[in-house]
Amino acid sequence: MTPLRHRVRRKVSLKRRVLLAAALSCGLAGCAGNGLVPTDPIVPNTTLNITPSLTIALEKIVFWGAYAGVAYLVLDPLAPNWEIEQAAFPDSHYHFSLKMKRVYAGGAGESRVVFHQRAKELMRGGGYDGYQVLEYTEGMESSVLGSQRVSQGVIRLTRRDSR
Repeated sequence: MTPLRHRVRRKVSLKRRVLLAAALSCGLAGCAGNGLVPTDPIVPNTTLNITPSLTIALEKIVFWGAYAGVAYLVLDPLAPNWEIEQAAFPDSHYHFSLKMKRVYAGGAGESRVVFHQRAKELMRGGGYDGYQVLEYTEGMESSVLGSQRVSQGVIRLTRRDSR
């Protein structure tokens, strides 16, 4: 019997974020018009007077805003840190495969917590009384883009005997 694969969390690829960041950077650089070099500046040559002794060039504010926007697109702090794939097998067995996103700002030690949360969701959703962890491993996968945390495990959902 072939396992039923189910993707639990949607993964937004890093490639997609980088392409969006590149498009935004290109737009901010002024790659439109009759050539690659714009005739008029996109950001006017002006300064903002914050206080009588503090002035900031508008160009610097736009630059740092674009930099922060690109960093936000790549890191995306609201995206889930872990992607879970699960496969259902006979006798209430489930196999979980977890992968952490490549570029992250925290969450490196929460693999076991995410694993148990998903097991509890399946247990409660199926009307089971508990679950048993049959197998669990954590590791790192290396590639050209850098290493990525991974973990795998197998659970069996259990019911109490009604006596």
